[in-house]
Amino acid sequence: MFPVMIGTVVIAGIVGYLSEKTQFTHNGYLPSIIICIGGAFLFYFVRIMFGFGFGSPGMNAIVSSIGALIVVPTHWRK
Repeated sequence: MFPVMIGTVVIAGIVGYLSEKTQFTHNGYLPSIIICIGGAFLFYFVRIMFGFGFGSPGMNAIVSSIGALIVVPTHWRK
């Protein structure tokens, strides 16, 4: 369970970095990474509590990170 949580954080951080690198978002590197990690943590705990998921833990981390970037409004969004 602990390695899955660490992997979720790493994958979410990578997704946040790549979203800024490819200019999918314009939040800044650190805010995007924080948003992705928060969304991935939230979905990780939902998966543990309710058993809902998209298959593998890695796919859950990617989908939840992208979803968090889309859902969370920021001050810099145009």
